[in-house]
Amino acid sequence: MIIAPLVGKQLTSFELSTARINLWDGSVRSSKTISSLVRWLKFVRTAPPGPLLMVGKTERTLRRNILDPLVEMLGEHRCRVVAGSGELHLLGRKVYLVGANDERAQEKIRGLSLVGAYCDEVSTLPESFFVMLLTRLSIPGAALFGTTNPDGPQHWLKVGYLDRAALWLDHNGQLNHSTAGDALNLHRFSFQLADNPSLDPQYVADVSAEFTGLWRRRLILGEWCLAEGVVYESWDPGRHVVTELPAMARWLVLALDYGTTNPFHALLIGLGVDRRLYVAHEWRWDSRKQRGSLTDAEYSARLRAWVEGLGIRPEYTVIDPSAASFRVQLHRDGWSSVLADNDVVDGIRDVASLLATGRLLVSDQCPELIAEIPAYAWDPKAAEKGEDKPIKVADHGVDALRYGIRTTRALWHGQLAEPILAAA
Repeated sequence: MIIAPLVGKQLTSFELSTARINLWDGSVRSSKTISSLVRWLKFVRTAPPGPLLMVGKTERTLRRNILDPLVEMLGEHRCRVVAGSGELHLLGRKVYLVGANDERAQEKIRGLSLVGAYCDEVSTLPESFFVMLLTRLSIPGAALFGTTNPDGPQHWLKVGYLDRAALWLDHNGQLNHSTAGDALNLHRFSFQLADNPSLDPQYVADVSAEFTGLWRRRLILGEWCLAEGVVYESWDPGRHVVTELPAMARWLVLALDYGTTNPFHALLIGLGVDRRLYVAHEWRWDSRKQRGSLTDAEYSARLRAWVEGLGIRPEYTVIDPSAASFRVQLHRDGWSSVLADNDVVDGIRDVASLLATGRLLVSDQCPELIAEIPAYAWDPKAAEKGEDKPIKVADHGVDALRYGIRTTRALWHGQLAEPILAAA
């Protein structure tokens, strides 16, 4: 990989990232990652002796977002992941690798004394882990470098750290110094798409069109803003609901949101020959409206009869992670399934992007899902606490949709038609 020389805000952030804590925040693809990585490589070469650490939400995301690009930049002779060891050999130094997906992650670093750490997607890490990590950076000259996309304005990272930066390079390129008594030894660098001069203008136009509302403000404009109002702001029945389906190139998934006292909702999602995704059919059992609850065996039998009656064989059956007993029943009945990717915010973002670009449509044969989508809203009480959570009311169809889309992302990503934007 050929890396262009750092310019503009990239170079300024590289030169000014001399604090104990150095954080790059802002838009997607705004070059905050490459700027921070070049700075991290310099630190690895020049830092005092001592253990080094690299952190991601999971080791898988860390490898995808950071380690693979590093290997491509440096070559395996200078950057090599040691399989199965949780270690990276980087520029002749050993670096520990850690995934920090929940509160228990802090136990992974308890007792370590570190000279340096690099954190990918800091806002997705548990606060307890981040606090513990800072206590571990105890060797003289120790420093932390990290990146993040914006979240809510009450997020612990913004309130507790970014807002207390001693030095802040803002979106406009203005350098600000804090004289507040609670200022931290922290330098903050806020980026937008325009700060990455290597981006193709068509890509900028496309990615800007893929996000609306909340996601546009955070991921394109780089704002830390509340998740408020309806979740799927671009939803328009006149645009997204279809009366006729094209032929399906692939039936990707049967997505299930399991319920006993709550409704059980199943969706069949296919990839049309027009390279758009279609929610083509739904099956729903609501024990409060129908003839009582069903057992897992009855659910399995009725679900199979419904799918076979449609003459469809989906490639995957995706089931929500809470439905352990039903998954066992499916296995007994010779029906393989996989657990859904239940990252709520990532799943919502995928669905929102597909709706905004006209690449996810819903058949009028799915009336329950169609009724839920426009009422699906962010929880204002959670937002006040710095959390992005939808209100848990009438969400069984939209949960199944999120499970199906997010979990099969590898199947449809890169296979879809060009964005079809709504009329202005």
